[in-house]
Amino acid sequence: MFQALLLEKDEAGFRASIRSLDEALLPPDDVLVRVDWSTLNYKDGLAITNRAPVVRQWPMVAGIDGAGEVVESSHPDWKPGDAFIHNGWGVGETHWGCLAEKARLRGGWLVRLPQGLSARQAMAIGTAGYTAMLCVLALEDHGVQPGDGEVLVTGATGGVGSVAVALLGRLGYRVVAATGKMQEAAYLHRLGAAKVIDRAELAAPGKPFQKERWAGVVDAVGSHTLANALAQTRYGGVVAACGLAQGNELPTTVLPFILRGVTLVGIDSVMAPLARRERAWARLARDLDPALLEAMTEEVPLSAAIERAHALMAGQVRGRIVVRIGG
Repeated sequence: MFQALLLEKDEAGFRASIRSLDEALLPPDDVLVRVDWSTLNYKDGLAITNRAPVVRQWPMVAGIDGAGEVVESSHPDWKPGDAFIHNGWGVGETHWGCLAEKARLRGGWLVRLPQGLSARQAMAIGTAGYTAMLCVLALEDHGVQPGDGEVLVTGATGGVGSVAVALLGRLGYRVVAATGKMQEAAYLHRLGAAKVIDRAELAAPGKPFQKERWAGVVDAVGSHTLANALAQTRYGGVVAACGLAQGNELPTTVLPFILRGVTLVGIDSVMAPLARRERAWARLARDLDPALLEAMTEEVPLSAAIERAHALMAGQVRGRIVVRIGG
């Protein structure tokens, strides 16, 4: 038996609860793991609060992320005792997830825990932080360098935004953090933001072509915020889009693309290939300041995960939530 955060939906309605489950119920995949740490990402919050149709099979063990140790394996790349990280791949949506003491996962989904990172740190980073690193890599790969000009990070007090600010600041970029929580300006400056602006400057409908400002953008918000960021991006600039906190629509025109050569890069963390994942995690282990990671992290036990998921969706959380599974 093992403890898990189980999501159920039937004639009686939707329920999220911590339950004791039989190990025989786990899916028949090739690696059995002990999950020591998990986390709460935006998608986890949507699933646990039933705010969006994230879950596609019922019942479902929540948790798209996990880190811990391999217990049993028939996969050639993994053996008992190996330390792993898991992100995405539909886990917590169509496959039982990692907000649980045990999980069965596919060996091809797992990434080895990089040297220099603990399992707790990896889950403090989680999919949100790993997505932020994918965004930073996209800016770098498309030629945005420190010294090119200001880089905008939207949704800056969220999980993706907090890690993006910390990474970009440490790498030498001049970071402008946009947030709806101006009372958190000191927190964002500590992470590495050179300037903090109110998200209201970007959140309302704006002109499709505006004064040039940003050399690069990391956007976790979408909708009018992304449209305005594109309209303000400098000639040859790059915008990495990874989220939809404001909405999934994009009310813009082709003008930034055909008149300024702006590049819009879509960032998918769920199905990213292994080589890209390994590159991102290696860079996170190297480039993310552990002290800043700790400063943005709240630790809770599994028993508190449901309450904190509701707080996350109510906008009452900044940074990252790491979930202690055992103990």
